[in-house]
Amino acid sequence: MTDCLYLGSEDVADLAEPAAYVAAVRDAYRQRGEGAPAEPRTKLVNEEPPGMFTTYAAVLPETGAMGGYMYGAGFDARDAWFVAPLFDAESGEPLALLDGASMNPFKTGAVGAVGTDALARRDATSLAVIGSGAQARGQLRAIDTVRDIETVWVYSPTKENREDFAGEMNKRLDASVAAVASSAAAVEDADIVVTATNAPEPVFDGDHLEPGTHVTAMGQYDPEKRELDARTLERAGKYVLDLAARTETDAGSFIQAKADGVVTDDDVHGELGDVLVNRLPGREDDEEITVFDSGGTAIETVAAAHMLYERAAEAGRGKEIDFAPASEALTGE
Repeated sequence: MTDCLYLGSEDVADLAEPAAYVAAVRDAYRQRGEGAPAEPRTKLVNEEPPGMFTTYAAVLPETGAMGGYMYGAGFDARDAWFVAPLFDAESGEPLALLDGASMNPFKTGAVGAVGTDALARRDATSLAVIGSGAQARGQLRAIDTVRDIETVWVYSPTKENREDFAGEMNKRLDASVAAVASSAAAVEDADIVVTATNAPEPVFDGDHLEPGTHVTAMGQYDPEKRELDARTLERAGKYVLDLAARTETDAGSFIQAKADGVVTDDDVHGELGDVLVNRLPGREDDEEITVFDSGGTAIETVAAAHMLYERAAEAGRGKEIDFAPASEALTGE
């Protein structure tokens, strides 16, 4: 038998601040840039009851961990459950099994922050957030660790939600956070724009972006849905993804802009990891508009899960469970 640590949401919820997630995820994408294997998500859709089952995987050789993420969402319960299995990359043995819900906004926010750090202007101080849910909170808290954010404008369609978001973030951050009545008002004069929504159609007009703006889009990963309009991608000097293979599967903003004839495959600058290891340049001038398309991968999941696993083990958290190796279980010996 092999011992494996089960970590519930309550075991990991307070183990790390956003900066720790950002550091772990940055190193993971650096490993990806040096050849670490990862695959984009596979999404299986069920019609009745309506729901989806999603999986993805990655190996981080230097971290010494591999694993992924799987979750069911929708179905009759109209809810979601996130599971993150973590394995030792040298022995192949299971290390941990995590309830992945509580880490989700933090690890997703971390990759948004790493992409923003690689592509936004160094002097960026103003941020527009489109969306006001848990993912928007995760993005804002993480980006605040890589830039000296002074002003934040948040927009979401429900007035109460955006005002609650602004009130909470004003207490949590040093920045001034204000709710605004439209996406146009949020985007105007913003140095950085983050979209974290479930909207199937573009959430702002790309013509409203000021020269030099960086955009991080993370709320959609479906070939038929997009948060960014074709104009945004047309104006972008650099379009960077977490995984380039997503341009063929679920990068809806790019897929639809390509179908409109606005961009081609040659307009894909490359992956975030390529920029981090200087295989490709990041921002090259202060007038350039840049886009980071973050649809979610196991790269940040494995990085965050391993960081939490190590901290939990040191703190004596979690519960040991047994896994039988196949050599024993298949033979009964």
